[in-house]
Order: sequence, then structure tokens, then C-alpha cells
Amino acid sequence: MARRFRIYSQEMLPIYIFICVLFMMGVVFGSLLVNALTMQQVQEVSQYLTSFLQPYMPPVEGNPAVAAATVQTTPSAAPSMFETFGSHVRWLILIWLLGLSVVGAPLILLLNFVKGMLLGFTIGFMAGQWSWQGMLLALVSVAPQNIIAVPALIVLSVVALRFTMVLVRSHLDRRTRTMAQPFLWFTLTACALSLLLFGVALLETYVSPALLHWVTPMVMGGV
Repeated sequence: MARRFRIYSQEMLPIYIFICVLFMMGVVFGSLLVNALTMQQVQEVSQYLTSFLQPYMPPVEGNPAVAAATVQTTPSAAPSMFETFGSHVRWLILIWLLGLSVVGAPLILLLNFVKGMLLGFTIGFMAGQWSWQGMLLALVSVAPQNIIAVPALIVLSVVALRFTMVLVRSHLDRRTRTMAQPFLWFTLTACALSLLLFGVALLETYVSPALLHWVTPMVMGGV
């Protein structure tokens, strides 16, 4: 058993390293992409973030009319738990589907790069727009859920790539090899990670809003 685990670890470690490096390249590229935005694009993204943060501001004291108008003109503070869970689990479902075919392997790598790019752009824009307050905002709004969601994405990507490798070997091997056990392991891993992301959705729905209510007045006050 120990020997099989050692062989398995030696086979998977290079894939883990490659995907992690690819993800970090996406983060760096996304942060650099912020500098390529035009002034109009910066203003549009800034207005969107401001409207998103507005519901987390404390109510306007001494002016009920302004407070009521703010509530009516600002969107809902946070999506529902199932919407949040769906936004996370869609990545896993897409990776699982792509892992069922050999041609999907490059797209799995692309998804990890895009995920890193989105995170890098978000954190880079917040930091560039609001300095240390933006970093604090990113720490409470982006980091908590992605500390769990990103490793889950990477783990399933590695398992998916290994499954595609098994598919290739089964086609090249003259002996008949059953794919039931690798497919079952691949699917069970996806299901387990989906349950983990349900916990992430709970965190993002019930914990992140409280943190945003604490941080947003500092960020908006520094604008």
C-alpha cells in the first residue's frame, strides 16, 4: 500500500506543480492586466464595485429619505447560498466534463489560468484603486472562499488530467483495460469536492457579508 502511494505521489507531483505554476502565472497576468485598462474602463469597474459595496455601508443617520433612497437604488447585498454554491460548482462540473475526453486536457489547463487571472485582476484592481484599504477588502471578500475553492479546483484538475492519461494508455495498450475504477475515483473526487464547496458557499453567504459590513466603511471613507 505504501509503495503504491509513493508511486502515485511521484506521478502526480509534477502535475500539481505544473498546474500551480500555471495558476500563479494567471494571477500575475491578471494583476498586470489592470494597468492596461483605459481611464473609462477603470471608472466603469470602480462604479460597479462602489454599487456592490453600497449595501454594506451603515445607514445614513439623520436623513431617512436618503437612507430609503439608498436601499431602493442599490442591489441586494449578497446572493443566496445556492447561487453562490452554483457559481463555484460550475467550475468543477466543467472540469469533470472536460476530463472525460483527451481533447479536454488543454482546456482544463486554460481554466486554471483563467481562474488565476480573474483573482489577480480583482485583487490588483482593488489594491490599485483603494491602496491598503483595497488589500483589506480583497482579504475579506475574495480570499476566504478562494483559500478553499482554488485548491479544490487544482485537485480536481490534477485528477482529471490523470484520468485523461489513463484514457491515452488504455488506447495505446494492446491489452484490454477497464476504466470503471479510474472513472469511479474521478467522479467520487468531484462529488467530495462539491460537498466542500457547499461549505465554502455557507462561508461566503453568512461570514463574508459580516466582514464586508466591517471593512466597507473604511474603504468607502477613504475614497
